[in-house]
Amino acid sequence: MKRRSGASALDAAIFFLTVAAIVTVAVLVYSALPADMADGAKAGIMLGVIAALALFCTAADLVRRKLTEDRPVQKILDATDAIAAGDFSVRLQPRHLYRHRDQYDAIMENLNKMAAELSRTEMLHNDFVSNVSHELKTPIAVIRNYAEALANGAPDEETRRKYADALVAASKRLTALVTNVLKLNKLENQTLSPAFRRFRLDEMLAEAALAYEDAIERKHIDLICDLEETEITSAPDYLEIVWNNLLSNAVKFTGEGGTISLSLRTEGSKAIVRVADTGCGISAETGKHIFEKFYQGERSHAQEGNGLGLALVKKVIDLIGGEISVESEVGKGSAFTVTLHGV
Repeated sequence: MKRRSGASALDAAIFFLTVAAIVTVAVLVYSALPADMADGAKAGIMLGVIAALALFCTAADLVRRKLTEDRPVQKILDATDAIAAGDFSVRLQPRHLYRHRDQYDAIMENLNKMAAELSRTEMLHNDFVSNVSHELKTPIAVIRNYAEALANGAPDEETRRKYADALVAASKRLTALVTNVLKLNKLENQTLSPAFRRFRLDEMLAEAALAYEDAIERKHIDLICDLEETEITSAPDYLEIVWNNLLSNAVKFTGEGGTISLSLRTEGSKAIVRVADTGCGISAETGKHIFEKFYQGERSHAQEGNGLGLALVKKVIDLIGGEISVESEVGKGSAFTVTLHGV
């Protein structure tokens, strides 16, 4: 707004000075004419003078507009045409220093920001499509290969059962990928609205842990639960995504005979949930990217997931209003801490 007011004041001052200059010159010319000159002659001379001055001012204004308005407008139009055609590398150089920038400089700055954001969005979109395509190829290839093997006739019952198990596992992975992509898309586009209500958070966590009882027993994992009785106002449907992903990862990355701990405590109006394991852990560098879409820090377990789980978790926590952090050390395990408000 300050730039606009400054430009308007300058334009008004230039217009005032131009009119004042024309009037002054006209008065000086009139006063220089002989006193005995006929009024008609004086009028003709004055009309010519005023016409000449007006023509000069018009030409000067045309030059000014060409330099100060037409050129920047054309640059802006060329930039918008390029952006509309899909070229997001366009960048405009403002004409003035920061303190003296006008509306055209402000528009150029905004166009630069818009082009940069569109470029980033396009890159993320391309990466997303590339990653989805890559993640789809593996289970589809498994399904095709084992289906062909079964169609050609497996040598024995045990082999047929092995092939069938591989088909089921690949189809489950494919289903999980599609489900997570759809959920993440709905969350990012906010087509899903969280429904907040009062509920027992400790009971929800207990039920979430029970869902993994069989997997925990198969790996002889020791599950330690310390859940403080807590009522909270939040979005239970959303939080199920959080607990299922955190517990699933804990089970996935914890080896035979390891330990998983699930705790819940309150601090004022906050509920703090901690899911810790004694699994493979992650490096500090991996921890910086762990909530990014399709990022898989531990590649030895990449076949068990698609890199979308923690991205979903982070998106949910952001939407319902909370915080999540991770502490981890390679070879010693990981601990995810979720802080929720509304106790």
